[in-house]
Amino acid sequence: MLAFRRKLRIETDRLTLRPPLHSDFNAWVSIRDESRDYLTPWEPTWSPDHLSRKAFTNRVTWATRSIHGGTAVPLFLVRRADDALIGAITLDNIRRGPAQAGTLGYWTGQRYARNGYMAEAIAAVTHHAFEKLGLSRLEAACLPENAASRGLLERSGFKYEGVAQSYLQINGRWRTHVLYACLRLDRRGRTDAG
Repeated sequence: MLAFRRKLRIETDRLTLRPPLHSDFNAWVSIRDESRDYLTPWEPTWSPDHLSRKAFTNRVTWATRSIHGGTAVPLFLVRRADDALIGAITLDNIRRGPAQAGTLGYWTGQRYARNGYMAEAIAAVTHHAFEKLGLSRLEAACLPENAASRGLLERSGFKYEGVAQSYLQINGRWRTHVLYACLRLDRRGRTDAG
């Protein structure tokens, strides 16, 4: 399985996207902890052991099994200039059969935000999903007030599709999300959120 994980590397102009490794623990804890106030308004409530070694080990194990089983592609974003771990992107809930779809989720450490890194990662993962995995549809959701994430998705070719009531628990409350999708063969033209 380790050889399989090593093969999954996606290179962009500035980033290496690769599965998490046990050796990433300290860097992951550091960037998550220093970005806590920046991330928590947009994420499910962190468990009390969120930043523990055990929780991180479980995350790495889940990533390995998910990649091997073809159900998800969890990747860390590593800046090649200095090997800094700057965030993560996950293509999750991969559905085969007639759907050929998956769901995209992502986060960036606060000090790395608004530098184009996530746009670069989304473009690379979208290409990988369509060209290497043969998916037809990528979906993403975010809170309606998350203007930065909405803009990022729209600039990345995702189109607004609607609203999902009580979609996810964020910061301890069920929250409505706006839904976006990117299609491999998209002929819909531009659709802006209202």
